[in-house]
Amino acid sequence: MHATQGRSAGLGLALVSAFAFGGSGVAAKPLIEAGLDPLHVVWLRVAGAALVMLPVAWRHRNLVRERPALLAGFGLFAVAGVQACYFAAISRIPVGVALLVEYLAPALVLGWVRFVQRRPVTRAAAVGVVLAVGGLACVVEVWAGLGFDAFGLLLALGAACCQVGYFVLSDQGGRGQEADGPGAEQAEPPHPVGVIAYGLLGGALVLTVVARPWGMDWGILGAHAAMNGHAVPAWLLLGWIVLLATVLAYLTGVVSVRLLSPQVAGVVACLEAVIATVLAWVLLGEHLSAPQLVGGTVVLAGAFIAQSSAPRPPSGPVASGPGAPGLPEGESADGDVSTGAGGGLSGRPSAP
Repeated sequence: MHATQGRSAGLGLALVSAFAFGGSGVAAKPLIEAGLDPLHVVWLRVAGAALVMLPVAWRHRNLVRERPALLAGFGLFAVAGVQACYFAAISRIPVGVALLVEYLAPALVLGWVRFVQRRPVTRAAAVGVVLAVGGLACVVEVWAGLGFDAFGLLLALGAACCQVGYFVLSDQGGRGQEADGPGAEQAEPPHPVGVIAYGLLGGALVLTVVARPWGMDWGILGAHAAMNGHAVPAWLLLGWIVLLATVLAYLTGVVSVRLLSPQVAGVVACLEAVIATVLAWVLLGEHLSAPQLVGGTVVLAGAFIAQSSAPRPPSGPVASGPGAPGLPEGESADGDVSTGAGGGLSGRPSAP
């Protein structure tokens, strides 16, 4: 019962995260059209969220000493890497192509789990990934861009790899460090909100070097930006990007990864592209075509199949401990990795 509730909560948080992340482009596009450079918008997004999370970072300052590698990984890959690679990619190749390549991340996560961690994955999760990626190709209308820049594709693939780091690090961050000595207890896992705070701080530092915000036209933030014919204060759009599309999105995203698993949460995250397209339709007047509607339905179907693919617990007596006799923790008798709460890929307790 508790596993089912935890899984439902994880799915709900993953959807909230997808909605929050999906709204970032809708809020950012009017700012870019008003004259801000895309990398400057990214820097404002991450730096603003880092300022909001400063009190949290101070409260969890012990993490700098205890888990420096995890914090550096979050800042470099989960925050700065994804954003910088994606915005650099769309300067060279069509946005739809870059977005599709970036959202190959769920398939790459599945490959990481299967071939690097050498853990089995359910067939339904694999089918869900295939459906989600195929549907996403229709949503972004990948056929609309026919001229591909090799370096641009490489940058988009870099964004996908950094997004893999986001899901894997979110899962790894739920594990405690192994204690030294025989019989010693495992240390408690780091506080997820503290990890996010330092990830944003690290990402802001990296992006400062890349974006060079001292050359930004700051006056734009005091003016208005056009959103589908309506004048909207630029500071309001920036607040949307910082508070909803970054702080809320990262918090709910990491928690959902820990309640589900990297590969399942990764597939649900594909809904971000669908949500972004729908919000652009409603708020920016960018209408959906029939293939996009069909593709969105396929993405939803793939996400549903993947998130409902956790194996059933084995029937019959179960030995003491969370797994069947002779099986690793979190693995069921039929050889599949459990993705329920408390099991997942790491037997984690219970958010980029």
